[in-house]
Amino acid sequence: MDRLEAMTVLVAVVEAGSLSAASRRLGMPLATVSRKLLEMEQHLKTRLINRSSRRMTVTDSGRPYVEACKRILDQLADAEREARGESRSATGHLTLTAPLVFGRRHALPVVIDFLRAYPAIDLRLNLSDHLLNLLEDRVDVALRIGVLPASSLVAKCIGATRHVVCASPEYLAARARPQRPEDLAEHDCITFENLASPRGWTFRKGRSERLVPIHSRLSVTTAEAAIDAAVAGVGFTRVLSYMIEDLRRAGRLVLVLETFEPAAWPIHLVHAGQKPLPVKLRAFLDYAVPRLTARLKQ
Repeated sequence: MDRLEAMTVLVAVVEAGSLSAASRRLGMPLATVSRKLLEMEQHLKTRLINRSSRRMTVTDSGRPYVEACKRILDQLADAEREARGESRSATGHLTLTAPLVFGRRHALPVVIDFLRAYPAIDLRLNLSDHLLNLLEDRVDVALRIGVLPASSLVAKCIGATRHVVCASPEYLAARARPQRPEDLAEHDCITFENLASPRGWTFRKGRSERLVPIHSRLSVTTAEAAIDAAVAGVGFTRVLSYMIEDLRRAGRLVLVLETFEPAAWPIHLVHAGQKPLPVKLRAFLDYAVPRLTARLKQ
């Protein structure tokens, strides 16, 4: 048994979530993947993965072994890159996708500095509020906001963002400040349709969440339009906290109902986790993760 090859198969099966997905990722026949996994279990005299018709799960004894295999394969890949001299020369083309507002406010400044630090890398920044498929759309790394669904993607959390309700000081001076979410029914609201329904917004009540009816005088399809309308005094809007941080600090928008905000959304950088990780992608992740994390803490 080729133990390194068997380790590669095992890690691929765990990360991909099924034998068939691992087969596609490795370009290896399904029967071969199944056989190599069985050979490894026979060699170790223990079951590593529980197989069922619906899903595959790592056993308690298999979990530490899988993590050890990942470390060994990563170290081997690093050694091979070092031997080839690739660790000193990150080159090539990268594609990054990010939501519109976050991309412009946070990702773009980091990308600009990254390009200065790595002159041999070219980068395409795709700003879109629509989720792109990393494989089909040929995306190397994506910035995702919200709880991630189960998948074989590798994710690195860089922070979180809150769902905030805000209005201009002028609007608040003319109308009574809401003390509880139900008070919004008596106010004019601006709904960013990608984030919330124009009929109601979700708020926290104890450990649960509830939908509170609102009156949307204006519904828009971009966060920028919702924020501009709120600054102009049209009413309250709900957006993500990073979108208005500058305006809040400048006093042009004021937060309300903060104690009723729903759970914050995590922010991740995700990639396919191919082995070995391309040097250009590793360089970007090493550079971008700490800088984006720091920006979100400001």
